[in-house]
Amino acid sequence: MRSRGHVVHSLPVIVLIMSMLSIFHGRYTNALFATDDGRNVSNVSAMYILGDSSVDCGDNTLFYPLLHSRLSVYSCNGSDATLLPQLIAEKIGLTSIRPFYGQKGSIEEVLGGLNFGSTQATIMNEGSNSHQSLNQQLRQVSETMQLLQLQLAEDTAQQFTKSSIFVVSFGKEDHIDFFLHNSTSQMFNQNFTTILVDQMTNAVRYLYDANARKIICLGILPLGCTPRIAWESTNHTSAGDDLRNGCVDKVNKLVFEYNRLLEEHVAKLNAELTDAQMVFCDVYNGMMEIMNNPRLYGFEDVKSACCGLGLNGAMIGCISMDIACDQDSTHIWWDLFNPTQAVNSILADAAWSGLPISNLCHPMTIHELVYMKT
Repeated sequence: MRSRGHVVHSLPVIVLIMSMLSIFHGRYTNALFATDDGRNVSNVSAMYILGDSSVDCGDNTLFYPLLHSRLSVYSCNGSDATLLPQLIAEKIGLTSIRPFYGQKGSIEEVLGGLNFGSTQATIMNEGSNSHQSLNQQLRQVSETMQLLQLQLAEDTAQQFTKSSIFVVSFGKEDHIDFFLHNSTSQMFNQNFTTILVDQMTNAVRYLYDANARKIICLGILPLGCTPRIAWESTNHTSAGDDLRNGCVDKVNKLVFEYNRLLEEHVAKLNAELTDAQMVFCDVYNGMMEIMNNPRLYGFEDVKSACCGLGLNGAMIGCISMDIACDQDSTHIWWDLFNPTQAVNSILADAAWSGLPISNLCHPMTIHELVYMKT
């Protein structure tokens, strides 16, 4: 997939080139896959993350939140470390993943993993000065992998890439824009879903061509249950959205179809690209299991945002931590569109081991993916 938009802010790449060329060739060749005492703890070298607000709290979004159209200054309760990909990385033992724009240009940072994700990043749009689209993030990944080959022996760089995990989590912002800015006659156009999934499939192929062999695709959460979408439906009844158990059914149906089709395409890619392991994690059904049985998982409030203003905290996002609830661990939702760390922790456990929610990830758990050889 070629990027159709201009890639902005190349300063980190320039700094990286200078830093990498200043290090003697091969310095890290013997240490890429080992801990300090020489033990190889898994078959994963690093994690590289691409995505939208499901993977970035704003740390990797330039000028955030000044240019953020859906104001929520604190879009997660803490930092990126509270989000699903980073919680999975922690289970693997990868704790040094840095935002792409937060790096200082050292080879150690690149080898430790990077988060290219950006709040409000979309699949279809070109992005802007404040956030990077799917195509722009793919370009950044490609440039980063090429820089590794400048420093490392080519075979070593390729093996490092092949043994790293790439997480792709897009589509959430595309759907939010679609739901909030389109009429019902346009909202449920099946071409929308097909276009998004086709672009995601192309992105996975792009990563494969860049030597990625372990790829995790995250599905979209049930947006119809988010405080903002439910509030919009309640206050715009002419839209014809039916609320079912506090969720907008028509919105969830479209998100569910996107996830179903993406999972189907991931399965086809697994069959076609036999030297790769690709996993789809069904965030939608995982969260629906939690919302349908909240007390079983320790939650008391399934409708309102922990941090927000207005009815159910859905009119204005988290503009100050002072307005946050006292116990976010009892809430499903943190702000307008994002779950709390407590929810993400349960999903991370399920993705890793299949417990407490079974079959979250297909065709294997993340634990199984980690220990598979490439």
